Amino acid sequence: MPPLPPPGPTRRLALYTLIVCVLAVAAAVVSFVQGSWLGIVWVLLAGLSSNMTWYYAKRGKTARDGSVTS
Repeated sequence: MPPLPPPGPTRRLALYTLIVCVLAVAAAVVSFVQGSWLGIVWVLLAGLSSNMTWYYAKRGKTARDGSVTS
């Protein structure tokens, strides 16, 4: 199995957005447990950052696969 390629900008962005997603989910849970409706904002932020994570992960994989074949 080949070693992982060095972390590029898209891979780093995917990691950052994944961290934001996990933190937003935790904040949403805490908000709802405390009875605050502010948790809805955290859920929306988690959804946005989740989509960004998938986008950057797929973009990085496509760039990596494209650079191997050319």
